[in-house]
Amino acid sequence: MAMLRAVAQGRAVMSSSVEPDLFIDGVACCDQMAAHALAHGGYIRPDGESGERLVPAVLTEAGQAVLAPAVGHVA
Repeated sequence: MAMLRAVAQGRAVMSSSVEPDLFIDGVACCDQMAAHALAHGGYIRPDGESGERLVPAVLTEAGQAVLAPAVGHVA
């Protein structure tokens, strides 16, 4: 959920490779397996040209749907 929130807040960039790496606040995400699962599961996607090194990460509709119930929740 924290990764999805960071993407929703515009704090994440990702590579547009087959195994996309996620960076939050300029730092490589410590759980790249979870980042890959979010990308392959269709929850996040790169927002840019596939040839670019790093592009903004954005939520897909599925990612927005997962995050929506947690918007009002305080962790």
